[in-house]
Amino acid sequence: MQSLIGTGVALVTPFKTDFSVDTEALTRIVNYVIDGGVEYLVVLGTTAETATLTSDEKELVINTVIEANKGRLPLVLGVGGNNTHKVVEELQTRDFSAFTAILSVSPYYNKPTQEGIYQHFKAIAQASPIPVILYNVPGRTASNMLPSTVIKLANEFKNIVAIKEAAGDIVQAMRLIQNKPKDFLVISGDDMVTLPMVLAGGAGVISVIGEGFPKEFSEMVRLGLNKKVDQAYQLHYKIADSIDMIFEQGNPAGIKEVFKILGLCENTVRLPLVNVNEDLSNRIKDFVNKF
Repeated sequence: MQSLIGTGVALVTPFKTDFSVDTEALTRIVNYVIDGGVEYLVVLGTTAETATLTSDEKELVINTVIEANKGRLPLVLGVGGNNTHKVVEELQTRDFSAFTAILSVSPYYNKPTQEGIYQHFKAIAQASPIPVILYNVPGRTASNMLPSTVIKLANEFKNIVAIKEAAGDIVQAMRLIQNKPKDFLVISGDDMVTLPMVLAGGAGVISVIGEGFPKEFSEMVRLGLNKKVDQAYQLHYKIADSIDMIFEQGNPAGIKEVFKILGLCENTVRLPLVNVNEDLSNRIKDFVNKF
């Protein structure tokens, strides 16, 4: 899918200081990243603190992003979980007319076998009315979706079109790129290894830091896709320290601190997440002000 090549950004859910959803700030962020040149937007991923949102708040976020986007960029919606039946039920009942694809995380906490992961995504593929992006993030799910499982799913279900690969393992990513079907996309889910993955044959990234610095990060990815290696790495090393900082004390606390400094939204997060400490806040502020 050509529309998923390049830089997608995993949108935060901005909160006011009273912890309610800040739709005005969300609209500002959507416009900021679109103006910065990203290729698509991901709604209700992990970065959106989706686990802490009520059903009504999720609908509010979705509708706000659709309205703010005004059809300018493709939208991807996070639809995943560790209850396969519940995910399938949502796929069968939700209106996906505004979305290009769904992003569905490998089941967390349950720690299924590879066969369990396969059966989970088989059910999702059979139920989904739009293309599916798999999401492998062992650091959050406590299980790794192996390349053999991914390739099996990609070969058997034509609507499974991509994987967001966030194992932080460049060798595993290269195995996926080596053995994938021709049109299947391997998308980085780890900002720090995005450029190496792109240069190895990956299709781009679903990014967090790309939200804070959309112009530079999306340009780095485009340079990488065009094999302009030296220029791409200049941008990578310009941004690299900020990637470490925004994840140092948890996501999205770090990127929300960037947004507060940029004047786009408050740095409010919901428990069990907490704000970054004063030391990290000052280091992020120094980076943003010097960038």
